[in-house]
Amino acid sequence: MNTTAHDRAATTHIDVLRVFCAGDGRYGNALGVVRDGRAHPDEASRQALAKELGFSETVFVDDPERGSVDIYTPGVRLPFAGYPLVGTAWLLDLEVVRPPAGEVWVRGDGEFTWIEARAEWAPPRVLRRYGSAAEVDALDVPEPGTWIYAWAWEDEAAGRVRARAFPGRGDGVDEDEATGAAAILLTAELGRALNITQGRGSQILTAPGPDGVIELGGRVRLERTLTLTG
Repeated sequence: MNTTAHDRAATTHIDVLRVFCAGDGRYGNALGVVRDGRAHPDEASRQALAKELGFSETVFVDDPERGSVDIYTPGVRLPFAGYPLVGTAWLLDLEVVRPPAGEVWVRGDGEFTWIEARAEWAPPRVLRRYGSAAEVDALDVPEPGTWIYAWAWEDEAAGRVRARAFPGRGDGVDEDEATGAAAILLTAELGRALNITQGRGSQILTAPGPDGVIELGGRVRLERTLTLTG
């Protein structure tokens, strides 16, 4: 039987990555990457797929050579998000990624992939400081309504931070395992390089650069590839 254009369009291949993994490859935030954005050409179909997948974020690649991408949570479209750009840049071996917010430059450094971004691109977050890492560990998931990044120093002199993230959107993602945009905002506020342990054990590295640029880096691994038909 011949495969029609309609049949091809009905099949979507999704690479599932883990971004900001620990040194042993565990943890990291799950990310869905649809390499062929043409399979879901409009905002409504993209939002529906992101909701169906249920990852913190899903990326649709519109132009792999230019690095043009579109980012969705299960409920909203985002002009910028940190971990989806780190993951997509690693997967496609890009030197620049272009979300709606602007041009994001990429560099590799051994096992780490780094992007350069601006804090003003990040969506607003409440950065809530606690007195100790144990207090952050003991937090319950708050009621929806406010996007909270809870953090505390593990070792202030060394720039080591313990953090947890609660999106508060009521979309099924009660806690974000690793959050690049919030790490960028915290780095901009503190004005120093950070080594953040977030969630169950994900690792996020940051460093302030010139002219308001923040570098964001971490490890990425490919977990599996999904094929959806329908």
